[in-house]
Amino acid sequence: MDNFILNIPVYLILIFTIITFLQSGFDKMFNWSANYEWLTGHFKGTFMGGMVSVLLAVILVLEVLTGFLALAAIFTLYLNNDPGFALWSLVLAAITLLMLLFGQRVANDYAGAFTIVGYFIVIIFGIFLVTA
Repeated sequence: MDNFILNIPVYLILIFTIITFLQSGFDKMFNWSANYEWLTGHFKGTFMGGMVSVLLAVILVLEVLTGFLALAAIFTLYLNNDPGFALWSLVLAAITLLMLLFGQRVANDYAGAFTIVGYFIVIIFGIFLVTA
């Protein structure tokens, strides 16, 4: 029980990760055409404009994988006190967010890029907690 209490901040960040990434991934999965249409306009005139379907698929897979890995991390952290899955889910979340940040910057959407920074800070804090 002591380990559970000590890891409460990590559990909360993992739950945050699950909600954020699974919701976003499932939205892309179930509303593919709307997301594709919006992103096509968003990246029009950039070098990414012709790659929207591939990039959307990559982000979808990474988001869903990150969310399920964070879910597995909760169980392995609780049952085995093993932070391995927690670390890798948060690292994958950070990489995915960096990819999204890059896309927002390429599209000159600086407000959108700034929004991603808040998510990134939470994830980096989680990585710090898991590795400290």
